[in-house]
Amino acid sequence: MASSQEEVTLLGATGSPFVCRVHIALKLKGVEYKYVEENLRNKSELLLKSNPVHKKIPVFIHNGKSIAESLVIVEYIDETWKNNPILPSDPYQRALARFWSKFIDDKVFGASWKAVFTADEKEREKNVEEAIDALQFLENEIKDKKFFGGEEIGLVDIAAVYIAFWVPMVQEIAGLELFTSEKFPKLHNWSQEFLNHPIVKESLPP
Repeated sequence: MASSQEEVTLLGATGSPFVCRVHIALKLKGVEYKYVEENLRNKSELLLKSNPVHKKIPVFIHNGKSIAESLVIVEYIDETWKNNPILPSDPYQRALARFWSKFIDDKVFGASWKAVFTADEKEREKNVEEAIDALQFLENEIKDKKFFGGEEIGLVDIAAVYIAFWVPMVQEIAGLELFTSEKFPKLHNWSQEFLNHPIVKESLPP
């Protein structure tokens, strides 16, 4: 738990999968924190001062020191509060967890987002294909494990909250078939297990 001497603040916006990652990590660790909702059309002085490089959320402030980028924040939380580890202790497994987390941001997030919001038909098809290929790699990686991290939620699961919660919504809006139980049965089972975890449920936007 964060002691009363510690100041922990999260700057975010409801509906952001990247902010959601940090909520999950903090709740897994049992860290008490203050959440500040940002208006992204009129960013606060605190946000601009805390993340002058990207001027984006989430920003995590711990005892006056600010950190940006959701995966970097999650790793910082894991290293600062030792209970309920998010990353594996084995160096090779840690490296793999980092690899797959970055893979989700680089390959799944970008392609699926463009697939929904690109008007050009050819471009859209290309992005749909890319997203499906990326999801296939994750389907092969989850195998028959409960979570990517094994029996407990780990870094890759937290990174993949976008796939479990946001992809089904955006594909429905756009009338696409990216992530279905028929195409990706193992990944779909994982997503249900993950979304039903009490801490994840509590961290998701309404």
